[in-house]
Amino acid sequence: MARRIYSYRDDPDVPPFDESGPVAVMDGACALCSWGARMIHRLDRSGTIRICPVQSPPGMALMRHYGLDPADPASWLFIDGGQAFADFDAAVQAGRRMGGWAGLARVLLVLPKPARDWLYRRLARNRYRLFGRADMCALPDPAFQKRLLR
Repeated sequence: MARRIYSYRDDPDVPPFDESGPVAVMDGACALCSWGARMIHRLDRSGTIRICPVQSPPGMALMRHYGLDPADPASWLFIDGGQAFADFDAAVQAGRRMGGWAGLARVLLVLPKPARDWLYRRLARNRYRLFGRADMCALPDPAFQKRLLR
C-alpha cells in the first residue's frame, strides 16, 4: 500500500474519476459493504465522500493499482487527499473524515495492527457467508446514487 500520494494519476490503467473528495472503493456485491456504503452516505455530513464499487472500471483499476485483486475484493480502499488506506485502516480514516459518531471507528486502533489485519482478513474471507450478498448499486435513494462512481 505504500505508494506516493496521487500515484494513481500516473497509472494509464486508472481512468479519470471525480477526485474532488475522498473515495471509498468497496465490494458492490457484499451486504456488509453495502451497509458500510449506506453508513457513509448517512454519516458523511459534508456529502463529499464518493463511493466506488470495486466492480466498476475505476474501482477495478484502483484495486489493481494498489496491488489488490478486484476479482476477489477481500479489501476495501479509502482514498483521501491522494493517499490510500485499506482494510480497518480505511474504516478508521473514513471515520476520522466524517467525524461525529463515525469517529468511533478509532476504537479499532486499540488492537495492534497485526491483530487488526488478522481480524479483517477473517471477516473479509467469510463476508458472503456471514452477511450475504446485496447489490449496492441497486439502492433506490437518488442522493446515494449521486455518490456512486461507475
